[in-house]
Amino acid sequence: MTFDFDRVIDRRNTNCDKWDRMGTALGLDAPDAIAMWVADMDFEAPPAVQRDLRRAIDHGVFGYYGATTSWREACAQWVKRRHGWEIDPAWISATPGIVSALGLIIQALSEPGDDVIVFSPAYHAFRRIIEANGRNIHNVPMLTEQGRYRMDLDRARAELTGRDRIVFLCSPHNPGGRVWDRDELVALAQFCEENDLILVSDEIHNDLVYPGATHIPTAVAAPFIASRLITCVAATKTFNLAGAHVGACITQDAELRKKLDARIAACGLAGVDMFGIIATQAAWREGEEWLAALIPYLDGNRQLFDTGIARAVPGARSMPLQATYLAWVDFEGTGLSREDIMTRIVDRARIGVSPGPGFGPGGELRVRFNFATQRHFIRDALSRLEEAFRD
Repeated sequence: MTFDFDRVIDRRNTNCDKWDRMGTALGLDAPDAIAMWVADMDFEAPPAVQRDLRRAIDHGVFGYYGATTSWREACAQWVKRRHGWEIDPAWISATPGIVSALGLIIQALSEPGDDVIVFSPAYHAFRRIIEANGRNIHNVPMLTEQGRYRMDLDRARAELTGRDRIVFLCSPHNPGGRVWDRDELVALAQFCEENDLILVSDEIHNDLVYPGATHIPTAVAAPFIASRLITCVAATKTFNLAGAHVGACITQDAELRKKLDARIAACGLAGVDMFGIIATQAAWREGEEWLAALIPYLDGNRQLFDTGIARAVPGARSMPLQATYLAWVDFEGTGLSREDIMTRIVDRARIGVSPGPGFGPGGELRVRFNFATQRHFIRDALSRLEEAFRD
């Protein structure tokens, strides 16, 4: 089967967060604006997903969805097949997406005023959900070695506050695109064990890995951390199903899982969205051919964008990505201020992007670009950037 990722699908005027909210969120109202900010893709979902959703619609009755047994089994089979991780489906807790899961975990396993460690810069929703729950974000800036990030565990040890309860890990890393190696994951797990910390491994980008890199689940790299580890996965990022809002928290330890499930029940979230479950189950069961075609297309976009941004904007460089479809561009070499950089990108080039400061310390002069779109838009964006930075 062939998949046409170059086919432009107009998402405007569909209540699309990525394309329809640039005006209110970014002040970008130009009719020809290009959306490269919100982390979803502009591609159709896999055929099996569309087929199973149509079947549900044709049935015509949309009552409460019952047991998630087959969905949990599909998840377990996927992580075993793709990542060599053998889990019991009973370890899986369904949540309304991963960001919601992070909030539920915080509520279940910490108290207001506690600290959550984040190796920054990191996914901007980490800070939002931590602070919204009355906890403090404890940023530990990462080191940069050979152009890629490395967690600074020595600094983390030296700066422990006594209020630290949880560590949020982004694996693969968003926005830096880093795939952590086994030794790094083991060292982090040891750090958590030594300091009585719960480790939450957000692995939502685990399937979007480029040739030459291999994602290792934290649970596989460091099985000894099972008593204090929760791993968050989803089909939503992999298969462009973000609107489904279905995530899976995998917790081997029964007591830890009991606390999380109690918080899910206390928030009235024990029920699940039938369309989200149907869509993600179909993707895990039959989406591999689609994913196998997607990765080379994204890799082509990645190479086009990285080469193009260096040519279009002298002094700008993308961090070398091993995973995700999110280019993390450093503009420090341009010599321009953050305000000038954003004016040129948003106002002159008319491109919606994610400003670096939202990702925490280390993002001050960086910008995140989402290149999971038709190649036509990548070329257009690069042309606009070249014009915007010409002087």
